[in-house]
Amino acid sequence: MAGKRALVILAKGAEEMETVIPTDVMRRAGIKVVVAGLAGKDPVQCSRDVVICPDMSLEEARAQGPYDVVVLPGGNLGAQNLSESPAVKEVLAEQDSRKGFIAAICAGPTALLAHGIGFGRSVTTHPLAKDKMMAGDHYKYSEKRVEKDEHFITSRGPGTSFEFGLRIVECLLGQEVADQVKAPMIL
Repeated sequence: MAGKRALVILAKGAEEMETVIPTDVMRRAGIKVVVAGLAGKDPVQCSRDVVICPDMSLEEARAQGPYDVVVLPGGNLGAQNLSESPAVKEVLAEQDSRKGFIAAICAGPTALLAHGIGFGRSVTTHPLAKDKMMAGDHYKYSEKRVEKDEHFITSRGPGTSFEFGLRIVECLLGQEVADQVKAPMIL
């Protein structure tokens, strides 16, 4: 079996835990994760002033696609930057067209709304993003900590980052691998 690959799109203002924790969990499972900077290769200042260095630019990462999952971290400014990006729209449209997994956490799912992706699916978000997400009746809202509907995985916030990462692992590699990754983390 060829190794699974993940693309995490890192935008200025992204929520640190929602970026690093799923990335770490996926890497523990043996998934090859590329953290791609939306604005290029330069270090990215996140929502709590933690600076994360992307592996490469989104432009470079796209040339190495496709990926088994595309991950959108939250953070209000981060989600806004993802929502306003034509490149993110193209990545999501390509991923959706081939039914590749799309995973978004906290305010990240608002980028799905902005780009018209996943209409009709059940999603969850941070409680403060619920009204924005539900405007226009494009989605069914779930209060679950992690919601999976077909190839869409959404989650609520920093505190659900481990569950979100583990659900991605489960979807790509199975429950047994997710359980093996979870045990030593003492969750």
